[in-house]
Parts: sequence; C-alpha cells; structure tokens
Amino acid sequence: MMRIHFFRTLSVCLVLVSISISAASWAADPVIGWLGGTSASMEGYTLAAPFGHEVTYLIDNAGRTIHTWQSDYAPGASVYLLDGGRLLRCGKVLSTPQDMNAGGWGGLFQVLDWNSTVLWEYQYSSLTVQQHHDVAMLPSGNVLILAWEMKSSAEAIAQGRDPALLSANQLWPEHVVEVAQTGPNSGEIVWEWHAWDHLIQDFDPALPNFGVVADHPELININPLASLGADWLHGNSIDYSAELDQVVISLRAIHEFWVIDHSTTSSESAGHDGGAQGKGGDLLYRWGNPQNYDRGTSADQQLFGQHCVEWIPAGFPGEGNLTIFNNGVGRPVPDFSEVLEIETPVDATGGYELSLGSVYGPAGPLWSYSDPEPTNFLATFISSGRRLENGNTLICNGPTGLLFEVTPAGETVWSYEVPLLGGVPGTQGTPIPAGNLLFRTQRFALGHSYLAGLDLTPGAPIETYPAPADPDGDGDVDLDDFICFEEHFTGAGTGTGLPLFANAGGYYFDFDADGDVDCEDAEALELIWTADPASLPEVPPCVVGANFFRGDSSDDGQVNIADAVTILQFLFSNGVLNCQLSGDINDDETLDIADAIALLQALFGSGNPIPEPTGSCGVDPTVGALDCSSSLCP
Repeated sequence: MMRIHFFRTLSVCLVLVSISISAASWAADPVIGWLGGTSASMEGYTLAAPFGHEVTYLIDNAGRTIHTWQSDYAPGASVYLLDGGRLLRCGKVLSTPQDMNAGGWGGLFQVLDWNSTVLWEYQYSSLTVQQHHDVAMLPSGNVLILAWEMKSSAEAIAQGRDPALLSANQLWPEHVVEVAQTGPNSGEIVWEWHAWDHLIQDFDPALPNFGVVADHPELININPLASLGADWLHGNSIDYSAELDQVVISLRAIHEFWVIDHSTTSSESAGHDGGAQGKGGDLLYRWGNPQNYDRGTSADQQLFGQHCVEWIPAGFPGEGNLTIFNNGVGRPVPDFSEVLEIETPVDATGGYELSLGSVYGPAGPLWSYSDPEPTNFLATFISSGRRLENGNTLICNGPTGLLFEVTPAGETVWSYEVPLLGGVPGTQGTPIPAGNLLFRTQRFALGHSYLAGLDLTPGAPIETYPAPADPDGDGDVDLDDFICFEEHFTGAGTGTGLPLFANAGGYYFDFDADGDVDCEDAEALELIWTADPASLPEVPPCVVGANFFRGDSSDDGQVNIADAVTILQFLFSNGVLNCQLSGDINDDETLDIADAIALLQALFGSGNPIPEPTGSCGVDPTVGALDCSSSLCP
C-alpha cells in the first residue's frame, strides 16, 4: 500500500489550484468516445475516417489513439487498411465539375504509407467521369474504381429511356475501371465494365435493346420504378471476391445489388459472352428488389436504400456469404435499419441458380440484427455492418457517428461515439448533437499481419477531458481525487460516494500516460501530492503527456550517467526534473540520494537492475472497470 504524506496536502493544493477548471462537472457515463464494452468484444484496432476531416484514425478498444494518417483531402468516401500499415483512401476533389457532385462524390484515391507519405495518387474526375463512394484493392495491387459516367438526354433516349424520366436532362450510369499503377500520380486502365452495355427496355419497340424485361434478369432496365434523377442507380459500394473472381456493386436508388464477372476481358465485359461464366458482362446475380426485372411484387422487396454490400472474408464465420447494411428507408412499415447476412445460391463453379419465372434467392437473410425496438435504430444513409473474426459484427450508424459491436445473439458488447465535430475533438460530458458522420468502419484483430512490426503504443483518446487527474468529475483536481483513486484502485475503504467513471476512468487514472492504469499510476499520483511545491511543474509531463520511463530522469530517451547528474542537480542545486517518478530508481516511493546511488550502481554493474514497472493490474478495456490484484500491487 502506498504511503500517503498528508502533511504536504495543503501546500500542494495551492499549486494544483492553478490547474483546476471552471467547467461544470459532468455525468458519470461518458457520452462521446469509448462508451464501454465487455469481454465478449473482439479486441483489436478500429479504423475510422470521419467526414469533412483529413485525418484517419486507428483506435484500440478503449478508444485510445494508436495511429493517425494525414491526407490533403476529406474522405470521398471509403478508407481501407492495407498490409504494412498502408492506407487506401478515397479523397474529395474540390474542383469536381458541378454536374456530377451528388452524394458520395470523391474524385480520387490515395495510397499512403504508415507515415502518411503518398505512394500513389490517382484522380478519376472530369466532365464525363467521376469516382464516387468506394474503391476496392485487388490482390495484384490494382484498384477497382466505382464511378459515374455522363450520358446526355439524347444518348439516354437512344437507349430507350422514357423522356418523362429525364428530369435532369442527363443520366449517370455506373461503371467500374481497374487501374494499375504506372507512376506516383498515374495509372493505366487495364479492365472496365459499363452498365450502359447491358441495358434492356420495353418503352420503345423501335430500338434494338427492346425486349421483355422479365425474360432477361441478366440485363438492366433503363426505366426502373421511381428512379427519376440523373444519379438513377446511385452505386455506393464495391467489393471483390478473389475466390470467385467476381465483383459486387450496391445500388441504393433501385434497392438491390449486382454481381458481375471479373474474369472477362474488357471487350468481353462489354458483351454477353465470355469469362468464366460465359455471360460476358451481364449480371450473374442480383438481389434485393426483383421488381427491377419485372418479377415478384413489392412484398418480395428485401432491401431499402442499402449500403456496404461485402463478402465475408475467408476464415471468418460465414465466409463467402454477403453482409449488407439495410438502411430501411421507404419500407411499407415504419422505417428501421438492420444488418443482414445472406447466403447466396452460388454453385461450385461460381454460377447462380435461377428458375424460370422465379426471383433470385434467398427468400430472406441467414442472420440479421436490428434493435429490439426496431425504430430505435435508423440510419437513413451511409453506414456499415462488417463481420469480425470472432463471429461478432461491427456496425457503424453513419449519420450519428455511433459504432457498436454485436454478438450473433444481438447483444451489444462494445460501443464508441465519434468525438469530432467539424474535425475538432469534443470534450467528454458534452454530447455532439450532429455532424460527426462516418461512412464506415473496420476492425483488425490484435496481431493482424497488416500491423506487424509497427508501433502500436496507445496514446490519448481523441476527445478531451475536463481535467487530466479529476476522477471524481467535479471540475477540480483536489484531495477528493486522491481519495477516489486510492479507494477504487486498491479496493480499500467503503467509498466516499464519489462517482467512478467506469468507462472514462482509464483516461483519468493513467497518470504516467503509459497506456495502462496500474501500480505505477498510484506512485505517480502520490508523487504529485508529496513533491516539493517549489519544484513541482504546474502540470508534470509524466502525468498528462509523456510515457513514464524509470531511470530516464533527463528525459532524453536513454538511461545513462546524465540521469544520475539530473537527480543530483534536482536534489541539491534546484535542478529541473520534469517527471519525478522517473527518478525513483529504487522504487521506494521516495526521491532521494539513494536513487542516484542505485542508478550509478545499476549502470556500472555493481547494483540491482532498475526495477521494471509492476505487472499490469489496471483498467480492463473490455469492461471499463479497474481490477487490481493484490499479488501484483504493493
């Protein structure tokens, strides 16, 4: 048990008054950042690129910043982690032609290394084409770009578009291009697919693509129901399956997704023959709204403004199935959102079975998540739901910036609120009412190969806190905080009725900022309260910023003779010692001449090694509570 030198309390209080804050105390439950979790959550690192912000974040399960990447562009809109800590990131080009800047517009993608150096930047934005929403990296390193292409009203009418459905006097059909890098700012299109090559219509019998829509589910009706604008399809996600060599595209405006064959050549993809499935660029499979191919009724519609259609990766529970964030906008019943997992009717050859006159299956999802009170969960746009390695699903409620993880049984086991408004970190205790949008999120398990060999030391959370050593949340750093810490950390006493912020407490109690709440923090806090007020910095760096490194008294990143000199100067010549805990070489909780002697003996081999920090017995990020073992703590 640490010794408490109460006789210095009043003198130190005079020093610490200078860092008290005027903000009102806030409720015990955090409202932004990490909101809590349980041991059923999958530990790992979560990737997030908030809208309107040039920074991409990697955080741990306790909401601490692991790494950031800086770009010159706001996201436009997806971002992916790659091997070696590289980042594939869509960017929003501000000079985008105004004729093609609907929701999700971007214009380029970048590949950044771990240090944010741009390895490749490729712009796909002009008066006639525009990257938007999403891209997909192939195993070859090539990138698939989802894009619009401009078609005039004359071109649209020549393909059978009903002029009454040309309210914008133009159409932007979807197309996909595969780009291979040729330089840091250049690339070569090596494959492409265009929806425009696979149209059917039953409006103008004089045109060559006239036909019975219901007889050709492999083709795209240019006059789908209720699709009036130029962005008549509104693709919003693209994904690639290496196992199938197929591509899936989500189309929000017509409430379905398509699967196409990537094994074709570009010329084959423009026709109806060729490729592994022998169908050229025609649709291999579609699901969500069979009314688009004049089969079924509104009762058969499964999707309503969906986003983020992706294959579950190999090795994950449900591998090969598709996950979908079904936003649920425009349901015949009150709108609500859900995450779906469907098992497609794919056969061993990569083909999809469809009986004559029937609709593509399945008739419903294999698994789904919605709130027990469905209308409590509604994300009207953006958003994602992605399967994790442990079988849980990580969900992003994009409009509110809320991330949460659910088990297969639907239990929420982790949650996090994006703590940014316009790129500016919020303060814990102050809700962010709107504006912290997030397109999607991803999580990578501890030990993931993409992060091997990289510095993953936890830093501070993104959000700020009213006071760095204010665990009772009253807005002042005072004796009550010391009592609160001691009682909750050691389990001593019956408590004072002061609140412990179970989830945010880890940030308040990590006084030495080493990423763990442990016995070293107890020592650090005691030194704050027992240090000589004349030499105590207003806010000791070891308390709120720097990592604690026992022995490095000179704060130069090394333990050497200079540290012994620093200790002696501090003790006898009014020298500066920024972090007094770093000078407690013999770990007796007192800074004195014995520490200088112990350091010299350790350096020259005649004494004991410098003690390592006591084993971790601190905050458990899966439950958000302090758990200290008496066998580890003095």
